[in-house]
Amino acid sequence: MESGAALPLPYEEVQNKIESAQSITILSHINPDADALGTALGIYHILSSNHKGKKIEVVNASKVLPRYLDFLPHYQKIKHKMDYEKGLVITCDSGSLDRLGFDVSGRELINIDHHQSNTNYGSINVVLPELAASSQVAYMLFKELYPLDQPAATCFYTALLSDTRYFTTSSVTAEVLDVAKAFVEAGVDPAFVSENFTQRKPLGAFRILQRALASLSLHQEARVASLFVTKEDIAASGATVPDMDGIVDYGKSLATVEIACFVMELEEGLRISLRSKSVDVSKVAKAFGGGGHKVAAGFMIPYREGYTIDRMIQSILKKIEEYRLLG
Repeated sequence: MESGAALPLPYEEVQNKIESAQSITILSHINPDADALGTALGIYHILSSNHKGKKIEVVNASKVLPRYLDFLPHYQKIKHKMDYEKGLVITCDSGSLDRLGFDVSGRELINIDHHQSNTNYGSINVVLPELAASSQVAYMLFKELYPLDQPAATCFYTALLSDTRYFTTSSVTAEVLDVAKAFVEAGVDPAFVSENFTQRKPLGAFRILQRALASLSLHQEARVASLFVTKEDIAASGATVPDMDGIVDYGKSLATVEIACFVMELEEGLRISLRSKSVDVSKVAKAFGGGGHKVAAGFMIPYREGYTIDRMIQSILKKIEEYRLLG
């Protein structure tokens, strides 16, 4: 499909919801990544530019956001609480309602996502698992309704760059590259975006990476890698949750490894990231109440369920065996 081809999306229905709304709240999932924030900020720019008299807010429940994304247009406008109790809600990159961190029951919801595990919780669901990023879904929807300019394109391109891991994942197709080209033609500076991704890491990110790599273990004939960090590791390194993004990929990069898991011991519980080179790790995530994509998934386990880091890793290994993911 060419980037200019129209998908059978609910364009008119979405536009009617937006134009009739008294206010609009744009939400992305807790502990947001670049796809979540880039998609949300791109939509915020498009709607605030084309509906200047309308009340529009962009909100994320997490108090700590990735600082390297502060170059994105409107980043400073992200709030941590919703001021509009009624009105339309647009959710970005969130597979389920509990990932939003807010109670939005009874609200009109436009659900924009690309996770195959999405629960289709919206009044309108624009969920396209075959696309590489939620920003690509948003672009395919909104380009039919509003003009694309440089600020929105920068947000969407950043999100696409992140979720394709610099255009290296199996989700990268000719269409994805056509969409990236459209963003560049709209004014995106790829070198500027890449510099913010690769040249602005805080010291805490290196210190926590060092501790995570020290925990590396191999299992099941070296085809599974596990890494973890404790609350003490996080405190000693001065790292934040965004600083640990991508650590799981170090395990996956080993030549013999097919599946990698990374366990973070946070104040609220254990957060687990799963990655694979080809097998469906979303099955494992779903078994623990999470979700995601075939080769990138995750879940959260509250402490009340009694899991320690070691017990969690052993439980993941058992699920990998139970589902015969490695044959």
